[in-house]
Amino acid sequence: GLVLGIYSSEKDEGAAHFTSAGDAFDRLVSGKLRELLSVCGPPLKKGKTRVFHGLHQDFPSVVVVGLGKKNAGVNDQENWNEGKENIRAAVAVGCRQIQDLEIPCVEVDPCGDAQAAAEGAVLGLHEYNELKQKKKPVVTPRLHGSAESEAWQKGVIYAEGQNLARYLMEAPANYITPIKFAEHIEQKLRSFSNVKVHIRPESWIATQQMGAFLSVAKGSAEPPIFLEIHYLGGANTNDSPLVFVGKGVTFDSGGISLKPSSGMDAMRADMGGAATVCSAIVTAAALNLPLNIIGLAPLCENMPSGKANKPGDVVRAKNGKTIQVDNTDAEGRLLLADALCYAHNFNARAIVNAATLTGAMDVALGSAATGVFTNSSWLWAHLYEASILTGDRVWRMPLFEHYTKQVTDCPLADLSNIGKYSRAGGACTAAAFLKEFVTASHWAHLDIAGVMSNKDEVPYLRKGMAGRPTRTLVEFAARLSQDSHN
Repeated sequence: GLVLGIYSSEKDEGAAHFTSAGDAFDRLVSGKLRELLSVCGPPLKKGKTRVFHGLHQDFPSVVVVGLGKKNAGVNDQENWNEGKENIRAAVAVGCRQIQDLEIPCVEVDPCGDAQAAAEGAVLGLHEYNELKQKKKPVVTPRLHGSAESEAWQKGVIYAEGQNLARYLMEAPANYITPIKFAEHIEQKLRSFSNVKVHIRPESWIATQQMGAFLSVAKGSAEPPIFLEIHYLGGANTNDSPLVFVGKGVTFDSGGISLKPSSGMDAMRADMGGAATVCSAIVTAAALNLPLNIIGLAPLCENMPSGKANKPGDVVRAKNGKTIQVDNTDAEGRLLLADALCYAHNFNARAIVNAATLTGAMDVALGSAATGVFTNSSWLWAHLYEASILTGDRVWRMPLFEHYTKQVTDCPLADLSNIGKYSRAGGACTAAAFLKEFVTASHWAHLDIAGVMSNKDEVPYLRKGMAGRPTRTLVEFAARLSQDSHN
């Protein structure tokens, strides 16, 4: 099969404009493609397709897909590069049509941006069907022509990174337990000589005095794991690393503060923070990015049992601060508190943590963007610029003292794990809580609860767990590595 892009004409009337690959193919079939398009209805709108059969022996089926306006660039209102997003969405829909036709291989028009085209193809075709007997036919996307093969390959690697996060988040919690998560990531990194993976057991976690993390893990029969990854891509292995920290709750029942049963199955993806940061490091290694990255993922389940945290219990974090656990379903911040303390051992250039932390984040922004709370405008600028390119957007949220008072005004301990005004500003009080465990001057907390899954909002992702914002983390790391080069 072949997927070709076509631009809308600037005015509503008039012939649409082919990409250069489309033009070349039309010449190959003596103008038949243009002729067929002109007689089979109005011009193709953005994201809409037409399928033609029998035009050429090498490509029995050709899908032509609308790319929207030709010179669409960065849209300041939308905070993304509209041209790139149009390509991702168009290519994804074209590739899926080839899949529906049960054609095993598709060549993809680079549409002027081979990286975006590759991302659209590889992200658009991904589906978790490991456990089904009836599977959709596998389709292998390839670049049509050879002009932009390097950019295409880069796009494939970016998309495969996000697909790894989607795979981990979508898989049932009895398949991705803390130890199985760690082993899966270790296996993905085995072929890289400049990566070390440490799978730390419960005994090690105890010696590190991570009392907050252990208090969450103790309710489950699954032992906790602390996953530590060292990617040494920098010219000097002693250069200050970028440290990624990811919340790794492989199933979150809420603990004693049990969640409602409706929708609880989605809490298999409560390790989305760990999935995205670990997948970003796998991608950075595949791209051979010239910087050092350390990944930290506290992994456990949050389950109700006779051993579980009880509301009102007080636990002690690694830095000595005591925490009153007023709601056992606000557990992610307890894991992250200890992991953030540990992250300060590495003289980091920046610490970035990601977590499906609060339902309040979903209420605030929905699935439009990841909420970013940061003490560093430098760090914010890099994340923001990266997200414009990837189309996987970020939005800055406040870290006001106003919220800190709501978690530090606590009857029994230094901190409460929920704000004293209950639901008000829940994403902000969670961020304020984490800030109590950070002394680094460049730190960002990404609350990814709102972008955890996709219904139909991102057209190039199928319904299911989204693996966002993996590509933004990778692009951010790539920009940081260029920074240190210059």
